[in-house]
Amino acid sequence: RVLFRSVLAILPTTLIANWTRELTKFAPTVTFGVYHGADRQLPAGADMPDVLLTSYGTLRRDYDLLSALKWRLLIIDEAQAVKNPGTAQTAAVRGIKAQQVIAMTGTPVENRLMEFWSILSTVQPKLLGSMKEFADVFARPIEADHDERAAEAFRRLTAPFMLRRVKTDKSIIADLPEKNTIDHFAQMHLEQAVLYQETLDRMLKQIMEAEKSPENNTPAGRMARRGRVLKLITSLKQICNSPSQFLKTSSLTPDSGKGDALLEILSQCADTDRKVLIFTQYREMGERLQDWIAQALGERPDFLHGGVSAEERMKMVDRFQADRTVRSFILSLKAGGTGLNLTAASAVIHYDLWWNPAVEAQATDRAFRIGQRRDVLVYRFITAGSFEERINDMLMQKRDLADMTVAAGENWIGDLSTSELAAVFKLG
Repeated sequence: RVLFRSVLAILPTTLIANWTRELTKFAPTVTFGVYHGADRQLPAGADMPDVLLTSYGTLRRDYDLLSALKWRLLIIDEAQAVKNPGTAQTAAVRGIKAQQVIAMTGTPVENRLMEFWSILSTVQPKLLGSMKEFADVFARPIEADHDERAAEAFRRLTAPFMLRRVKTDKSIIADLPEKNTIDHFAQMHLEQAVLYQETLDRMLKQIMEAEKSPENNTPAGRMARRGRVLKLITSLKQICNSPSQFLKTSSLTPDSGKGDALLEILSQCADTDRKVLIFTQYREMGERLQDWIAQALGERPDFLHGGVSAEERMKMVDRFQADRTVRSFILSLKAGGTGLNLTAASAVIHYDLWWNPAVEAQATDRAFRIGQRRDVLVYRFITAGSFEERINDMLMQKRDLADMTVAAGENWIGDLSTSELAAVFKLG
């Protein structure tokens, strides 16, 4: 049977519980159901609710069943999930038949403008032309040449199809407090600096030796070189975080300047009655932070990462939001950077940076959102004199592209020459 009255909402699995709560609270007359889990059953006929919630994974597995129906409205939440046009997930979403489509995302562009094309083409097919047409007319001129005329044409074309909420616009959210971002420069411990320099010398030597190989100028050789550079980035970033993270050893107390800074800021926030969110990319680093905070402050914070179940995830969120004695909450950037309302926090610490301002802003917005009553302090930890400081400076100079983040993140570093790498990574 073809349905025209129902709404299908496709969400990350971790947001299904959020949606059920929000629907119950703000739309009590709207019926809804969840199509997810091992025992899922698709309602039939009159049993179909006004809104059916499902996940991207369930859509891929049950595509034939869900695509056989025609929906009145398709909602795609955290729509950056369809930013890659060639994936099975994007193809499955585009295959759903609906009279209208709404995509919701805080990061329409994370790395490349083509991601925007993929998302908007899911909502309004053909508006931006084919992939090649979009690349020729918009993506390459804007990204490579910083062509302001092309950027303005792009804004004019897409503006009628976008409803953008900018938190700094007081005409939209008059009562949202201020957000103050602070680049906090941490000083290395002596042992940390020695390990950093030894690792840099060893890995740069390996890169230089590999460049002497005849295969270095082949596509496979260039890809292998990028892999070695990314390994260098990861190694030095872990040393900046904590030498014990890099060495795979244990440390019950901070062994890095960032660790010292973290405990200092947590103490300051406790004195001013601020709850704190702490973001890290690494699960092993989050576990170290739990130990350090427990040892120093007598409180072992929860750590939300990809291995936490949806049920436990909501318990952690509720505990942080409702319990005044819970002062801090550690989250992995990937698992906790989107979809959560954590307005009990009025301070955010980015322990390690991914050098993608769009992703960073998404994580910060767990606290800086509607419902926040205090000014929000955002601390970006940067190890002074290290490559983190120089890359941060380089990226700040790139944030001029129509207020969108393009070509950010770490991958571009892999294309630097060996002399450029040495200049970026050297200790100051």
